[in-house]
Amino acid sequence: MNLYEVIRRPILTEKNTRLMEEANQYTFEVARDANKVQIRQAVETIFGVRVLAVRVSIVPGKPRRRRRTIGSSKPWKKAIVTLAPGDRIDIFQGV
Repeated sequence: MNLYEVIRRPILTEKNTRLMEEANQYTFEVARDANKVQIRQAVETIFGVRVLAVRVSIVPGKPRRRRRTIGSSKPWKKAIVTLAPGDRIDIFQGV
């Protein structure tokens, strides 16, 4: 898997913004078949930072309804990446 296919998009919520400011942790949606080692390599290569820890969880799909049909959205994988002190990812700043 290409390193640029591992990270799908950053996740920006109130909780994640607080984690960025207080604990230097950044949250990304990642590919379902990516593991912690691949996520660490992708973040270090793409953003040029040092990663201390990677936590991964699978977010289950929510139930969705269209008229009479009931289905669900797809489950996705979330990674919370802890950076070394002094390192920052600039794309999140000023959001």
